[in-house]
Amino acid sequence: MRRVRFFFFFSSIPTVVLCSWLCAFNFSAAAHIVSETATDCWSKLAPYLGNVICCPQLETMFHILIGESSKVNGQLALNTTIADYCFSDVQRILTSEGANESLPLICSAQPSNFTEGSCPVNSVKEVEQAINGSKLLTDCKTVDPVKECCNPVCQPAISEAARRLALKVPGLFSPDDVRVSPIQQSVVDDCENVVLRWLASQLTSDKAKSVLRVLFNCNVNRVCPLIFPDPSEVARNCANTVKNATKCCMTLDNYISGVQQQSLITNLQGLNCAASLGMMLQKKNITENVYNLCHVNLKDFSLQAFGSQGCLLRSLPSDVTDETSSGISFTCDLNDNIAAPWPPVSHASTPSSCNKPITMPAFPAATSAWNGQSQAFMIIFLLPALCLAMMMP
Repeated sequence: MRRVRFFFFFSSIPTVVLCSWLCAFNFSAAAHIVSETATDCWSKLAPYLGNVICCPQLETMFHILIGESSKVNGQLALNTTIADYCFSDVQRILTSEGANESLPLICSAQPSNFTEGSCPVNSVKEVEQAINGSKLLTDCKTVDPVKECCNPVCQPAISEAARRLALKVPGLFSPDDVRVSPIQQSVVDDCENVVLRWLASQLTSDKAKSVLRVLFNCNVNRVCPLIFPDPSEVARNCANTVKNATKCCMTLDNYISGVQQQSLITNLQGLNCAASLGMMLQKKNITENVYNLCHVNLKDFSLQAFGSQGCLLRSLPSDVTDETSSGISFTCDLNDNIAAPWPPVSHASTPSSCNKPITMPAFPAATSAWNGQSQAFMIIFLLPALCLAMMMP
């Protein structure tokens, strides 16, 4: 396991945060969660860690803040006016602690994240009357970060509680319903947020963070966050690999090099990204395993650094660390040279991360003890890649 470091300097001038004073959040009670969020969403790294670390932590903080405030006012949602004030105050506080100013854009966050949305229930009393709170706490007070995503215990309990709240909408559900309609699912999703806030209010802020980050990470690892442009040129140059193997691999390498600038990804996301691109190429009649031909690894889909060394983040929840004396750091794996699997032609969709075609470690592969030499290597690891990515239009 190695730790990548990105160095920066803080201004010695204290920042004065001008808040609205109309938001009733108890920021003091969750001060360390707010600080952790600011670090996870640090200005220069947020665009590259947004999907994996920053945005899940931001959403976690939202639920914890409302959960804390519900202990005072008994409400698990804010009205739209107060939500606007609180959202603005939260953004100002995070920015003052070094977070990226564009978090609403990076994480698709908005004031409505603090409201009940279409859920018909928003008070602690109503929630506790509608759900089986003791069962929910039993199933969710301790969540196994490795098993929960594929053998869920907490997630079904949350879904059941959310459905019970959604049933409060007259006529929304019918005994004859075979499938859940988009409108029904939207209400259930909004009610899940209310349930998560209630759950956060029943746990310590640290415990709530641990549980929520595991739940959100399940969703993170299920999909590839990268946007793939049309691979027609790759398909054209890889149509006959017997004659044009070199040209095929050069074109594929150039294509992946452009895609990898988008984000740092987890090893499980890398698996999904490899499958997604492979199926796009198969639809263009590329049936040969060009990943094997061109020696494509999973980490080739993640942001690269000096010497073309990719960084795959671990699939379990992680945070950026503020090492005040030396800078920002986060854990990634520099040793996983896992070949990208070519998807079977029979697959119509990306394989589930729970039915992986290869063995993936939840944690980065272990390395020798961190010494002065490896520390110096870490210092230069991320800088060139980020500088390159930042210069791209």
